[in-house]
Amino acid sequence: MTTSTSAHPGAEAWQAQGRGDRAGTAVVVVHGYTGNPKATRPLGEVLHAEGFTVDVVRLPGHGTTTRDLAGTRYADWRTTVTAAVDGALRTCDRVVLVGHSMGGTLVLDLAGHRADIVAVAAINPLVVEPPNPLAKAAPVLKYLVRSMPRQAAGMPPNDIARPGVEEDAYAMVPFRSTLSLVEALPRVREGLATLTAPLLLVTSRVDHTVDPGNSDIVAAEAATADLRRVWAERSFHVPQLDWEQADVEEAVRAFVVDAHDAATG
Repeated sequence: MTTSTSAHPGAEAWQAQGRGDRAGTAVVVVHGYTGNPKATRPLGEVLHAEGFTVDVVRLPGHGTTTRDLAGTRYADWRTTVTAAVDGALRTCDRVVLVGHSMGGTLVLDLAGHRADIVAVAAINPLVVEPPNPLAKAAPVLKYLVRSMPRQAAGMPPNDIARPGVEEDAYAMVPFRSTLSLVEALPRVREGLATLTAPLLLVTSRVDHTVDPGNSDIVAAEAATADLRRVWAERSFHVPQLDWEQADVEEAVRAFVVDAHDAATG
């Protein structure tokens, strides 16, 4: 894995120590594929304002250049989130995971395989391979194609309904990196059967990047006895930056507060 050392302005990772009774609960917040913390830091700041310790991670290859992303794979992104969780547990008593899009995939993946995650919130997570005309040719294309326009991968340039708001994701998508995510999905979905932590699913009714049916699969197959669902009716793939930003922030805030109270009460 080779990546640049510095992110673009606004795409940096962000950490903040909590305060008061809630400082012992750490929240690790994870952005999506080809994106960066611009899409997740506002959520992190809301949670920090509630007293929680927060780590808004930047995944390897993200927030810099497409060339950097091409040198990374799903295993690298998962390792980064795992390291964030392990680091948080060295100073905090418990961890809650929050993820958007592939960040949702990653937090579901970890929560399905770790008993020390006390709650998980996923916003428009991906758990099944999206339909794509390139899928059948993937075994051959991975040797021929380095990167492709994001539209060719089924990802619109900016999947936000609110005018003037940009997620600043990469315009080009590395083929092998994308394939590594797709190849991880069956194992992630299988892990839902062991995901027993409280789970919040935030789903956009209209999403041009991840089919909302992915959230239905998570809701049906996760083993948790504490499932909450919130629907974004007017927002597209990035509801935490879209028309329902305040509603999503409140839903996640309330969920994390409840998880903390349950763990400490």
